[in-house]
Parts: sequence; structure tokens; C-alpha cells
Amino acid sequence: MIIKDKLILLVEDNEDVQELNKSMLEDEGFVVNTAMTLSEAKISIQQRKPDLIVLDIGLPDGNGLEFLRKFRKLSKIPVLLLTGYSEDTDVIKGYENGCNDYLPKPYTFGVLLARLKSLLQSAEQIPERIAHGSLYLDVQSGRAFVNGNDLLLAQKEFFLLLYFIQNEDVIMTAEHLYKKVWGQPMNKNNQAIKKTISRLRNSLEDSGYTIVVTRGKGYVFERV
Repeated sequence: MIIKDKLILLVEDNEDVQELNKSMLEDEGFVVNTAMTLSEAKISIQQRKPDLIVLDIGLPDGNGLEFLRKFRKLSKIPVLLLTGYSEDTDVIKGYENGCNDYLPKPYTFGVLLARLKSLLQSAEQIPERIAHGSLYLDVQSGRAFVNGNDLLLAQKEFFLLLYFIQNEDVIMTAEHLYKKVWGQPMNKNNQAIKKTISRLRNSLEDSGYTIVVTRGKGYVFERV
């Protein structure tokens, strides 16, 4: 992965944390923009789209989770939540609202750097557009089409479809899929993935593809 010219937007209202992270990331070769508020973040994104956003939750002019939830409808830019909220329920809310990774404070810069590099590397491995038979995925906007018709997929449905396409004809367990798409262990929350797969299967009715349940093994995405 080439770090040079990768733009990271740091959205953080603690000046000391902001300046330290900016300085250390620039030393690593990143280009860094900063914002102290959500309003500044919006302006920064409009002026130049970042490759990755590091976002705090508690900000002077709003809640980072609410910003993230709305942002996810417009863009798939990777977002790492860097916040003092560290309870399991906080982490779950972060992923539910669309973050790609979650790092509670306090943290070490080495861990932050490793997380950022991993997110950027993952983003590079996914093309912006995917054509797969009658299916067409616009990864940047998070929209999927069959024969030119927008499937109007929800966020989790889109990412699940993307992962299925990347692993066609491979049997995958519900636990594996949940961890990949939801970003956390499934535990006993199996109804969420069952409902998402059911909705996605219905959406794929005219696509030439379907999702087959293999009893005792998991799910497989295959041609009809």
C-alpha cells in the first residue's frame, strides 16, 4: 500500500490529541486535514474527499454517530471512530451506525496507525464498481442494480451482497458472515443476519443469482 498522498481527515475537538495525531501521521507520510467540529468536517469533505476519516463521537456541534449514519447514505469512505466511549454497547452502536473500525481512548499511536493502514489496504482491494452478470454494484455510493434497476438495498444488505459476490460458490457460516459484515461476533444475534439474507434473496429474484441455505453448514451465493 502506498501511503504517500493518502488523505486522512481527523475530526477531533481536543486540540492536544488533534495536533499530536496530525504530526505523527504526517511523519508517516500521510496528508492530514483536521476539523474541530462536524460543520468543519463537512466543509473539508466537500473541498477534498479524504481516503479515510478518523471521527470522534462527542463534538461541540453534534453527535458523531448521527453524522456517520447520514454520511453512510452518501459515501463508503472508511471511518474509524476514535472516542472515549468504551463500553460494549458503545462499540456496537458505532458499528450499527456504519463505522469500519472502533478504537476507544486511551490508545497507543502504534495501534491507531496499524488500524488505519488496515482500513486503507482493505479499501484498495475493493474496486469502485463491480459488474457481475446482470448485477452491477457501485461500491462508492453503496447501490446495487439488476439490469439497470436500483435494488434500493439497505447498507448491511449491500455489504452482504458485495461479500457474497467476492466469495461466489463458497459456503459460509452465519457467524462468519456476521463478523465480516457487522464487524463483530454474532453471539446470539442470529435473527439480524437471517432477516438481512431473506430480504437480499428477495431482491435478487430477477438477477440470475440466489442465496442457498445449506443445512448445518451455512449460506452460498450461486447462479440459479
